[in-house]
Amino acid sequence: MSRRHRAERREVLPDPKFGNVVVSRFMNSIMKQGKKSVAEQIVYGAFDVIEGRAKANALGVFQQALENVMPAIEVRSRRVGGATYQVPVEVRPERRQTLAFRWIIGASRNRNEKTMIDRLSAELLDASNNRGNAVKKREDTHKMAEANRAFSHYRW
Repeated sequence: MSRRHRAERREVLPDPKFGNVVVSRFMNSIMKQGKKSVAEQIVYGAFDVIEGRAKANALGVFQQALENVMPAIEVRSRRVGGATYQVPVEVRPERRQTLAFRWIIGASRNRNEKTMIDRLSAELLDASNNRGNAVKKREDTHKMAEANRAFSHYRW
């Protein structure tokens, strides 16, 4: 990590279909080996499946899923006098979104449906209904932070 100055944040352009920056960032998270068109097909295909299954606005389902998966607090390791404590800290908004993306994508990749479009759409629907592995991951993170609340005075 450079000591001179922070790395500059790149501006992410909104996606072509919805004009939404969050969807564009989600697409970039799904993308592997620079294959943006494949990631685009997966996300838009999943949104089409969601609109067919849920009879609801896919963008609304996506945003609800993100809200349900974003963690409010997490634990970070803090070394104090030879002992390492798990200290609960609040999560910055940008990191909340990034963690939600990571957990939704990871949970959908571990599902049993045939194609990634089906997996992603099923995971987004589950997350919007407060079910699924991504939501479970958030609950586990909150439980861990709650269990380590005694160490919150080590916050920095």
